[in-house]
Amino acid sequence: MSDARPRFLISVAAELAGMHPQTLREYDRLGIVSPARTPGRGRRYSLDDVERLREVQRLSQEEGVNLSGIKRIMRLERQLKVALAEVERLRLIAEPGHHRVFSADQRGDVVVTRSGHRVQLATDSTALVLWRPRHPTRP
Repeated sequence: MSDARPRFLISVAAELAGMHPQTLREYDRLGIVSPARTPGRGRRYSLDDVERLREVQRLSQEEGVNLSGIKRIMRLERQLKVALAEVERLRLIAEPGHHRVFSADQRGDVVVTRSGHRVQLATDSTALVLWRPRHPTRP
């Protein structure tokens, strides 16, 4: 289960991850693990951040991956997570027996709308709207 609530000071997160606080600062500076910030700019690490720090340490120590490679791996893992969530969303949309109407929202993303409803287009839209007219003998 994921827990992204910022809660730990850098010293606590470093201890939980088995690292020195300066290492966490360096990872933040490099964009490898970037914690939430307080209004005063203090770092607050979540349990998810601590798990990522442990994974960075594992990749570095056990797999011999350098920091540039670790950063790329973590970015690709985030992208994969987003893509898998989108696949799941589309899978649910495509379930058999469900009639759906698709349209484009203001950003151009395809969205599911209820039959008889329209998505408001941006005023500067150059959107092309396609539909299949009903056959005169069919309802």
